[in-house]
Amino acid sequence: MHVNFTEEELKFKDEVRSFFKDKYPSDIKEKQNKAIPLERDDFVRWQKTLYKQGWAAPNWPVEFGGTGWTAVQKYIFANENAKANAPAIVPFGLGMVGPVIYTYGNDEQKKRFLPGILSSDVWWCQGYSEPGSGSDLASLKTKADRDGDSYVLNGTKTWTTLGHMADWIFCLVRTSSDVARRQEGISFVLVDMNTPGVSVKPIITIEGDREVNEVHFENVRVPIENLIGEEGKGWTYGKVLLQHERTSIAGVARSQYRLNRLKNKIKNSDDTQPSLTGDVDFMRKIGELEIELKALEYTELRTLAAVTVGKAPGPESSLLKIRGTEIQQRLDELFMEAAGYFSLPYVPNQYTLDSDPEDHVGFGGDSVSSLIYFNNRKASIYGGSNEIQKNIIAKHVLGL
Repeated sequence: MHVNFTEEELKFKDEVRSFFKDKYPSDIKEKQNKAIPLERDDFVRWQKTLYKQGWAAPNWPVEFGGTGWTAVQKYIFANENAKANAPAIVPFGLGMVGPVIYTYGNDEQKKRFLPGILSSDVWWCQGYSEPGSGSDLASLKTKADRDGDSYVLNGTKTWTTLGHMADWIFCLVRTSSDVARRQEGISFVLVDMNTPGVSVKPIITIEGDREVNEVHFENVRVPIENLIGEEGKGWTYGKVLLQHERTSIAGVARSQYRLNRLKNKIKNSDDTQPSLTGDVDFMRKIGELEIELKALEYTELRTLAAVTVGKAPGPESSLLKIRGTEIQQRLDELFMEAAGYFSLPYVPNQYTLDSDPEDHVGFGGDSVSSLIYFNNRKASIYGGSNEIQKNIIAKHVLGL
């Protein structure tokens, strides 16, 4: 997309670019460039680097530590972040529960929780999905029974990303079953992961990694002051959170970076790699994807502009989520196609900082392309499946 930046915006772009050049930790950058998985410490160090710069929470209000950036500045930052191949912000604290707390929490909750979220001193995970309750989230069964000054939680949350690293979890729980609509009996609570009765069980995904978990609650006592907003209003708060999540899931700038990497890979292939520049069908796929990504960029900018003036993302977030994840998955497929048979093997030792390049299989990240493909199949499911998002668009945009 062509944007005519003002002189002030160009200065900001230079400032952001200089920041990534001077402050991006070299060891994290090397891991990112070599497709080596990051540890919790890597994410925390990077987010603390942003925090010290005052850039940890671009979408937060200034009064709570936000940047006060315009939509164009957010656009510039996202693109420079992607070009530097810097880690994306882990969204559960800064992008999800933080906005819920500063929007619906009381003053005491804001003072208690927001500083730790902003500084990344406290690590959060999300407790929404359950066995049998994913996209149909209103069917959740984890119960929170009132007992004096506490709720007693019993149930299981699943697909809890990075739950094994988290200090706290925000949960949608059922506080009442005697309601006309299932959504009316759901509340939003915050739970310390060190509370007795909380246990975490790993789920090993298809590519062999531990990223998601089951979190079990067995008679877990949660103080009543950890209830956000009103009892029974959690569905409303949870929907706002999901709208923010879906907007970030689109990953437009990251997809642009990956597309440029793919184009450079094809352009710079040598005699040891099969050239795809003469493959008309493959180049057509790239051209079509580039056009669709450009169109999605316009939609993201409109949504950013709305968020900047205090509006919550609306049905546009569903559109961004659908098209963004579809584009991500098509990029995964193209990287595998470009890697050819080098996408078949996986050599774990290859993806460490001290690995010998002479022992590597394929070129660059060729042999990890299949793992990225398998792992990212979930993108069209989490945050509310794409099928559900189409229903939201049909209802709220088309009036069906």
